[in-house]
Amino acid sequence: MKLKVTYMAVLGALGLSQGAMAALSTDEVTRLGNELTIWGAIQEGNEAGTIPSYTGPIKPPANYDPARPGKRPDPFADEKPLFSITAENMEQYAGQLSAGTKQMLRQYATFRVDVYPTHRTAHYPQYVLDNTLKNALTCELAENRLQLAGECYGGVPFPIPKNGSEVMWNRTLKYDQYAYESPAQTSTMVDSRGRVIETGAFEYWQTFPHYEPGRTSPINREEMLEYGRIDWTGPARKAGEKLVIHDNVDMLNVGRRAWSYLPGQRRVKLSPDVAYDTPSPAGGGIGTTDDTQVFYGSQDRYNFELVGRKEMFIPYNTFKLHDNAQCSANQVFTPHHMNPDCVRWELHRVWVVEATLKDGMRHVYPRRTFYWNEDIYAVGMADNYDDAGKIYRVTRTHYYPFYETHGHNTHEFVVHDLASGGYVRQAYTPASGNMMVVTPPEKAHSARFYQPSSLSSGGVR
Repeated sequence: MKLKVTYMAVLGALGLSQGAMAALSTDEVTRLGNELTIWGAIQEGNEAGTIPSYTGPIKPPANYDPARPGKRPDPFADEKPLFSITAENMEQYAGQLSAGTKQMLRQYATFRVDVYPTHRTAHYPQYVLDNTLKNALTCELAENRLQLAGECYGGVPFPIPKNGSEVMWNRTLKYDQYAYESPAQTSTMVDSRGRVIETGAFEYWQTFPHYEPGRTSPINREEMLEYGRIDWTGPARKAGEKLVIHDNVDMLNVGRRAWSYLPGQRRVKLSPDVAYDTPSPAGGGIGTTDDTQVFYGSQDRYNFELVGRKEMFIPYNTFKLHDNAQCSANQVFTPHHMNPDCVRWELHRVWVVEATLKDGMRHVYPRRTFYWNEDIYAVGMADNYDDAGKIYRVTRTHYYPFYETHGHNTHEFVVHDLASGGYVRQAYTPASGNMMVVTPPEKAHSARFYQPSSLSSGGVR
């Protein structure tokens, strides 16, 4: 399915003249919807035929039951790996493996990469595509690329990114859904001795106000970028705690604010350190807060250099991980890494961004390399380096599409600590339970649900 548009049609549809401020040149804008998808991915497949053309979203499989929206059968359950990559043959595929993946292959004899046929399953609603075309003409960055400028709408802000900061803003303003929730999410650590330890179990809700369907106004710097709420149900020491997170569009001057309810104290308090390299609240000592979903938060501590676009193997369409029949909870967690039998890898084009710590700034990772999928900017991986220049931690998302509607689940991620040999899988829905559920706009929680004052209600253990 090729979405063809013309530059004049874009201007006409947006009510703009040819003299309107354009973040991209005329020739660049005309590429969107033609040789590029509207969100900026290369429309056609690669020459080798190992990456297909984008032909539109996939349909739910015949065994999908709309009455059970949290149960998404694997549409690719019958597919087998095309080949496997191990330490013995990885040099054959070295150009398509991240440095972190290669290090894991060298370090862990049991680790391998099972490569399946590639399926490009991105699915954006029409209003997000329309807003992306608006952004191509009017969205810019200012203040050392740390702030939005011009008029930016609820879509991909920079469909043809010119620098690393624009790629990172595409990730920050990712489209998953306007709102979604999960009645049961879990975080699990496997320590260096192979012990499987639950570090968190919780109910979760998230809303992205700038993606409200029907909205026509541009994003205001003073508004909320996203609301998140966690109600902890386990382990026993955390049960009854609650947390709300407010991320402002102005991540530089306002940034993130978080409040937690502690049942032992029966009060709500401000949590000022849920950001940057503060240890992840459910990481069990593995991973930082901004390891969340590979990168989560302000960009002010790093310089971001755009290396370019390349083909790489990344985890993708990971339905198998959430299918108890294919991969039960007892099978998933093996020492040092998740069971390779359970993880689906595919070949996709990614944007590569090198992040280096700015002078005068501090972070446990002085250097990071990010790999973001060209079709869905929040899907990807990162190699995080220590002060000695060695890969310290490797993070990856485990993405699947909401094939019954629009959007994507990019919420789940895993952090591998190569120094200790442990890892943590965070914010996942257990294979025996329901997956992330899309919340219809009319049933989405209001901002009041995400306020600190709402946490003490029913919060007694």
